[in-house]
Amino acid sequence: MELPFAESWKIKMVEPIRKSTRAEREQWIKEAHYNVFQLKAEQVYIDCITDSGTGAMSDRQWAAMMMGDESYAGARSFFRLKDTITRITGFDYVIPTHQGRAAENVLFSHLVKAGDVVPGNSHFDTTKGHIESRKATALDCTIDEAKNTQLEIPFKGNVDPKKLEKALAEYADKVPFIIVTITNNTAGGQPVSMQNLREVRAIADKYNKRVILDSARFAENAYFIKTREKGYENKTIKEISREMFDLADGMTMSAKKDGIVNMGGFIATRHEDWYEGAKRFCIPFEGYLTYGGMNGRDMEALAVGLDENTEFDNLETRIKQVEYLAKRLDEFGIPYQRPVGGHAIFVDADKILTEIPKEEFPAQTLTIELYLEAGIRGCEIGYILADRDPVTRENRFGGLDLLRLCVPRRVYTNNHMDVIAVALKNVYDRRHEIKRGVKIVWESELMRHFTVQLERLG
Repeated sequence: MELPFAESWKIKMVEPIRKSTRAEREQWIKEAHYNVFQLKAEQVYIDCITDSGTGAMSDRQWAAMMMGDESYAGARSFFRLKDTITRITGFDYVIPTHQGRAAENVLFSHLVKAGDVVPGNSHFDTTKGHIESRKATALDCTIDEAKNTQLEIPFKGNVDPKKLEKALAEYADKVPFIIVTITNNTAGGQPVSMQNLREVRAIADKYNKRVILDSARFAENAYFIKTREKGYENKTIKEISREMFDLADGMTMSAKKDGIVNMGGFIATRHEDWYEGAKRFCIPFEGYLTYGGMNGRDMEALAVGLDENTEFDNLETRIKQVEYLAKRLDEFGIPYQRPVGGHAIFVDADKILTEIPKEEFPAQTLTIELYLEAGIRGCEIGYILADRDPVTRENRFGGLDLLRLCVPRRVYTNNHMDVIAVALKNVYDRRHEIKRGVKIVWESELMRHFTVQLERLG
């Protein structure tokens, strides 16, 4: 008999969590204006709002924190981190930042100006926000297959080469760079193939453009290349990662994901001119070049985390747990973006709450219903997150409307996954009773989903 799959780690410390009553949750979500970001953490039973900074660090990472050098300039912790990043990516120039959106802010302050067009594959919220706040355009060139949540193809996060070439031919000098998000979060945590990265590189070279990888989950992307793309089954995660980065000119990274730290990020590039340009914005926005918004102890933990999480066993344990949750949802017939991605389940709200019009935000409504059912906090990746069109100020309803259930790394057991699955089934079973959604009563101009205030209808 084949042995069942088991985690590649042991539990050393636990944190208690509290169950709540339905009446309590109804009061709390109302006080939060039906925005789960505004809930207090202790009001949540199982927290799947994000996998960013919510993972459990390893014993080696905690030990490394004790070696942190907190010198303002020239800290040895920076050089240890830089050496690790260069070894994994091949990029010689490294600027630490406090998280991924800070890396975008620093680098885009140098590279993006009003009127620019930045093509890529489903820019995530902060990426799009940093582009649009500079009066530039984030142009989505993701393959059309990503919009069909029930279609099973291995690399649904890919850039469409024809769309990309058309964009470069049409906008020419207005394009400062191409950005490829690995994995493609907005499209459902879907990976990008090595072949697609090679195609992007060839098109970029044809038009003399540079390529940035938004690399928050690059290790998970490498895992999918190893397990899904022919010719990579015998390569290590580190070998695959290096090949991905060899096809790019630079990267931004939220290290709170695949670096498995609670706070941190960085910019890395092979081009000195990008480094020199970004330096001018790092110092006023983040801090001196050898800490850039990070503590020495966090740089030490990140160096270890990058090393550990570019090993197959660690990634397999993490991704198998997401697959376990997906299989439970399959048992109940609950539709999600298929095939399951590396860090989350993206439930297709449009296919569940079919009686709620898009103007009443089905995915946000489903997010609220799941919280009321069992205290589980997910996150809407849909029409609210899409923001309004910068010119027309109309809501953007053209994309997918998904409830994202992120699985933090090394935090929950499969028993928690069972609770999530059954709670979602309970909502699914009464889906036809949910006939009204929510309306916006207050919103910010950019990245409104974090602070939006809503009113429940019906």
